[in-house]
Amino acid sequence: MKLKVLNMSGQSDNTVEVSDVVFGREYNEPLIHQLVVAYQANARQGTRAQKERSEVRASTRKPWRQKGTGRARVGMVSSPLWRGGGRIFPNRPDENFAQKLNKKMYRAGVCSILSQLGREERLVVVDSFDVDAPKTKVLHDRFKQMGLESVLVIVDEVSENLYLASRNLQHVAVVEPRYADPLSLIHYGKVVVTRAALEKLQEMFA
Repeated sequence: MKLKVLNMSGQSDNTVEVSDVVFGREYNEPLIHQLVVAYQANARQGTRAQKERSEVRASTRKPWRQKGTGRARVGMVSSPLWRGGGRIFPNRPDENFAQKLNKKMYRAGVCSILSQLGREERLVVVDSFDVDAPKTKVLHDRFKQMGLESVLVIVDEVSENLYLASRNLQHVAVVEPRYADPLSLIHYGKVVVTRAALEKLQEMFA
């Protein structure tokens, strides 16, 4: 398979040959869906908690007698059936949302995403990508010149200038190949990969 090579003007004047093992996979939507759901689930933190009836601060006195009132029997106001009562199955801070996904499935899913991005021409290659100064305007103007708005840039090594210049751009992310997660690959409109980072991706997923 071949990917387009972009110049600084956003024009494609060359192509690069890539591995069909990584960039020539069929589109596997169920696997990609499972991969993205598992990635988001594994990022969740159990930071919310609810109280059960024994933890609600309320009187334990019986509101009214058992019989003779015509109303439903009730033992205490912390009953889950009452407003302000405890929850029957409360959320706990130690709840684990992790979903297991083995390495073979992860690699196949990422390769399927990369292959589809290549077919849709959303994945392009550049010879190198860096800025001379940590200026957001410089990087913004470069993306504008290349015709890129929402973009994920994958470089071999993120320099300090590139990191500082990109961190304040809302629809831009700059990462190294090992941090190119499936959610980011799908989220951004374009994925720009340097030649050196492309070699690393092929080594990782081949």
